[in-house]
Amino acid sequence: MMPGVKLTLSPEIQTALHEGQAVVALESTVITHGLPRPQNLELALALEAVVRNTGAVPATIAVLSGDIVVGLNSQQMDLLANTKVDKASLWNLAALMAKGQSAGTTVSVTLHAASLAGIFVFATGGIGGVHHEPFDESADLAALAKYPVVTVSAGAKSILDVKGTLERLESYGVPVLGYRSDNLAGFHVPQTPYKLPARVETAEEIARAFIVQRKLKLAPGLLISNPVSQGIDPLTLESWLEVAHERVRRHETSGKDVTPFLLSQLAEISNNKSVEVNIRLLHENAALAAKVALALAHLRRQAQNRSMKAGS
Repeated sequence: MMPGVKLTLSPEIQTALHEGQAVVALESTVITHGLPRPQNLELALALEAVVRNTGAVPATIAVLSGDIVVGLNSQQMDLLANTKVDKASLWNLAALMAKGQSAGTTVSVTLHAASLAGIFVFATGGIGGVHHEPFDESADLAALAKYPVVTVSAGAKSILDVKGTLERLESYGVPVLGYRSDNLAGFHVPQTPYKLPARVETAEEIARAFIVQRKLKLAPGLLISNPVSQGIDPLTLESWLEVAHERVRRHETSGKDVTPFLLSQLAEISNNKSVEVNIRLLHENAALAAKVALALAHLRRQAQNRSMKAGS
């Protein structure tokens, strides 16, 4: 007998999507592979609160006992926060689900699940991308090009080859729009030297760009670069990253372990200043994503009303 593939939407998310409410997808690696306990759960709940306080419905996504769950309840979040689980990316998702395992979802899997559920806006901290090590590239980039979702982030993680990541996104045809900025956000720093193709000033502009992009049948994904309001001095960050990368080389870390190891080393070197900035940008991205979801829901309702009037 073939194993089933189950996508479970919480009652709240089912109702919200049925009624055309604004919904924002949130990843769960913040819980499973982010901060230590109990800060991991506190942060996840805080991000949901940011989305709710802005007027949208949060949908934290995870793999639980082999099922993709969209819209975790407090008990499920608490379980993830206090259980050692794997990290689900597109390359191991099927195997994890077939074994009935649980996992936190990365950007790529969260995008996949959001698309399956019919959620069009996703908030994350920073996307994965091209690493400095040869042939090491995150599945996030291909997912951004594949799934019709607006992703709000503070750019690519500072530990990456940011220029290479932006060039790869261009190759995939993924539009990267700067929110009130002409340059790509630098995760821990407000901006990088790299110019973006376009700038947007409001959440409604982002929503309109996404609608036009879908009508033109361009690359489905849209990436929003949202600079953190208060970041780290670029020269200071550069010196910290040099030390962190040297530790990676000495430790001989590779593959999916590189990013968490680098971030942990950066936190140690910076005396947790990098973590403080990370938390700040997660809050700010969740708030902007909620505004985009609200604008998108409003525009969709307007279009439906016009269609109904034209048909009457």
